[in-house]
Amino acid sequence: MTPRHRTDHPAVLLIHGGLWEDGMDADRFWAAPGIAAGLEHVGFAVLAPNRLQHPSSWDAEVEHLAPVLPGQSVSVVAGSNGCSVAVRLALAFPDRIERLLLAWPATAADPAVDSRTRIRLTGLGASEQDIRTLLDGQTLRGVTDEELATLRMPISVLPSDPENPFHQRKTVDALRRLLPHIEELPGCPEPPRPDFSPHLAPFLASVTKTIRQ
Repeated sequence: MTPRHRTDHPAVLLIHGGLWEDGMDADRFWAAPGIAAGLEHVGFAVLAPNRLQHPSSWDAEVEHLAPVLPGQSVSVVAGSNGCSVAVRLALAFPDRIERLLLAWPATAADPAVDSRTRIRLTGLGASEQDIRTLLDGQTLRGVTDEELATLRMPISVLPSDPENPFHQRKTVDALRRLLPHIEELPGCPEPPRPDFSPHLAPFLASVTKTIRQ
């Protein structure tokens, strides 16, 4: 999806979920469910780039997305595994990121989930080194809790409701313990699940209110 940006409107960078998943891109995660258009409708300049399809590391993803950052500060809305990219981007460019919204953060360090993900990545041709790099982490993949605790910009978290093995409630609780200033928003299913559709309007309302605070 080509990033769309108008400098006369506040900028929002959307970072989609997925990890080495064919067909998972910005269009499927943000455009098809109506999120990108909904944010544009209420006056945001939306940037929705595609992440790397087969990244070797989270730092490689940051290097890929860094050129998309606009000249002014930007609010970042990230989904699922995109939350790891967003946090690493905020750590690399703290003065460029005005606010973070971590939606449906992917659960890290869960043996059952990591085992399933490892098998899938191996089947897709990922090297053992790349798999270790991508799965390594504490509360979030690719980030240490010590690094997370250094973030000072306003941060919100939106849980998956209902939770599922890949987006567990314990991840949200851990983020709230690490970042006492974090704000929790009402949860909903993650896109592009078909049960997200009825939650589009309240999700957009929550995101809009949070970014405009």
